[in-house]
Amino acid sequence: MSRTRTLPDTEIYAQVLTALETHGEKSVSFGNLSRATGLAPATLAQRYGSVDGMLRAALTSEWARLTEALETAVLDTSKGAQGLLKTLPCPSAAVLASSLRDPELRAQAADWRARVEALLSVRRGGGPKGAEAAALIFAAWQGRQMWEAAGGKSFRLAEVIKRLG
Repeated sequence: MSRTRTLPDTEIYAQVLTALETHGEKSVSFGNLSRATGLAPATLAQRYGSVDGMLRAALTSEWARLTEALETAVLDTSKGAQGLLKTLPCPSAAVLASSLRDPELRAQAADWRARVEALLSVRRGGGPKGAEAAALIFAAWQGRQMWEAAGGKSFRLAEVIKRLG
């Protein structure tokens, strides 16, 4: 069977993120991605330059996807904090951990978080109390999303939001 000659970056990025989230950063290699995509390792090397370049491109694309989802959520101001978070995808622990090692990706992650917290703050009445509640809600949401992948729900986000007043 002949190898695929072309594949859109988005499909390659999806495979990179799947490998990253399933088996960790060390599993992101030209050989593994070649098997997953059907592209020759040399094709991947030519397109991205290095494994780090391929991983960085996939992570940059993922932050762009998360930011685009946030832009869509901004348009709907009728939802409260919980409603907003239900519409947003949450970055995986693997995406977040890999992003924190790169200054530019870390800045994208920090900007995304700040924007989510700002939207939550507005939905909680704004001001210092709204900002503090937003930070707590964001942390609870992120923590729950990350630990849910490891085996179950430990609390209801609605209860956290309700207890914050």
